[in-house]
Amino acid sequence: MTTISYPPKPVPGDRIAVISPGAGLPGLFPRPFELGLERLREVYGLEPVEYPTTRSMGATPQERAADVNAAFADPDIKVVMASIGGDDQITVLPYLDRELIRANPKPFFGMSDNTNLLAYLRSTGIVGYHGATVMVQLGRPVAMDALTAESLGAALFTSGAYELRPAERWNDVNRDWADPATFAEEPQTRPGTGWTWVNPDRVTEGRSWGGNLEILSWLLMADREIPRDVTEFDGGVLFLETSEELPSGTEVFRVLRNMGERGLLRRFSALLMGRPKTWSFERPNSPEEAARYAADQREAVLRAMRTYAPDTTIVFDVDLGHTDPQLVIPYGGLVRVDGPARRITVTY
Repeated sequence: MTTISYPPKPVPGDRIAVISPGAGLPGLFPRPFELGLERLREVYGLEPVEYPTTRSMGATPQERAADVNAAFADPDIKVVMASIGGDDQITVLPYLDRELIRANPKPFFGMSDNTNLLAYLRSTGIVGYHGATVMVQLGRPVAMDALTAESLGAALFTSGAYELRPAERWNDVNRDWADPATFAEEPQTRPGTGWTWVNPDRVTEGRSWGGNLEILSWLLMADREIPRDVTEFDGGVLFLETSEELPSGTEVFRVLRNMGERGLLRRFSALLMGRPKTWSFERPNSPEEAARYAADQREAVLRAMRTYAPDTTIVFDVDLGHTDPQLVIPYGGLVRVDGPARRITVTY
């Protein structure tokens, strides 16, 4: 059984490493990146420190791993944040220095492809933070979403309980970062729909595991950062979300089915399923198409859970994924799911 602990928290005035372990997209789209750096300074009082590959597209896995190792090794760095995701961070993991990182635990914030590093930290014994990349959440046009900003601030600087809330308004339609007009007005949002609960007849609390479903499927295929003894997940809280690649309901079911066949799904006491992103530049779904996509995904999740973990509490449409706003989830930290009260509380 892995012993997992929370790393020390930063305070305003501290230095934050900004790294690109997935992709150096700040080099292609400097505007949201610079905006995110500005908010780290002005909203949170942290001083960003960039590394050699932060703005470098095409950096090798070894070069990106060197930045991760250097950020954790530097005693003047108190927190680490990813600029954005990517699609090959799994190739970085073999070059990380596990003993160095274990000896220098720090809060790491990231999502999407950063599920790789979050899972790595958890298996190393360090709680990470799923959410809040520099370019996406902090680089949001005009202003950060208030719910995102509050959750991130609590995750950065506090250590107690934080109750998650459903978003009153949300968005998943993006605009072109290369177009300056994108940053002239806030994203258009639509009314929130709240959370949908299944089997809400109990109160559970456990350590979290999960992240982006597609990335988890790759980790499972490569047999990376998954405990050999799956009883380590007993009583835990699984949280999952899907990306802008919009995996089909069939694909979502198959990944969950295979997790069920491995004996994973039945170990968890609760599943928090992120609100699915339903629009992308490649698939600009109409509202009707988007609604069908979300319904197909929900049915795929229910089908798998009915087969492999029928009694598990499930909460759908939690704002923890690729939609806006985004709540930060402590990866490996404590999550309490109170079904009768319809409340979710995390410990940052």
